[in-house]
Amino acid sequence: MFTGFTQKTIDFMWGLRLNNNKPWFEEHKSEFVRDFQTPMKTLGSEVFERISEKYSDRGFVHKVSRIYKDARRVKNGEFYRSNMWFSFEKPPLDASTEWTVTPGFWFDLGPDNWSCGMGYGQAKSETMTMMRAKIDSDPKKFEKFISPLYKQDEFVLDGPEYVRKKESEVKIGEKSAEWYNRKSFSLIHIQPNGSELFSAELADRLVAGYEFLMPFYDYFIELK
Repeated sequence: MFTGFTQKTIDFMWGLRLNNNKPWFEEHKSEFVRDFQTPMKTLGSEVFERISEKYSDRGFVHKVSRIYKDARRVKNGEFYRSNMWFSFEKPPLDASTEWTVTPGFWFDLGPDNWSCGMGYGQAKSETMTMMRAKIDSDPKKFEKFISPLYKQDEFVLDGPEYVRKKESEVKIGEKSAEWYNRKSFSLIHIQPNGSELFSAELADRLVAGYEFLMPFYDYFIELK
């Protein structure tokens, strides 16, 4: 059962950021396993189990990041990430499809802050084109659909926008227009590290957040 991260978790991440090399990591590997990797895996497993129990028909799979960087991303001898995350999403339809084009849920913890949410690594342009078509077909329906997002303060819409603004040929609301011009999107919560990380209640907060975001996931996973 997840009981919370500790100050040692934060201290390890800062230590690794400032000493991103093999000798330092090998010397502190037991701290990594005990204070960072184990609680991250425990939190991810607990949250995934609770979400899967309630949404068993979604077909989610659970992944936890490695601390080691992909060899192609190693620069200046820095072999390690100073953050870790877990995620769950529905697998792509075939092996040739990138995970980033499928919406998913995540929790990420780094030395400075943590984040959680739902969205894409990089949505396909076809996906966002279909979203704009759905907005155009019934602007009031889409405005009503997204209205819960603007009645809470945990998650906000984020993602790159087109420089040359995309305009709808029909009248859409101001909030819908924020979605209309996105190349991709995520609904994200991000905050500086604090005492909430040190409590078992973090799992409850994540589960509640993902349940709130599930209707948005269902909407976008159907855009094929």
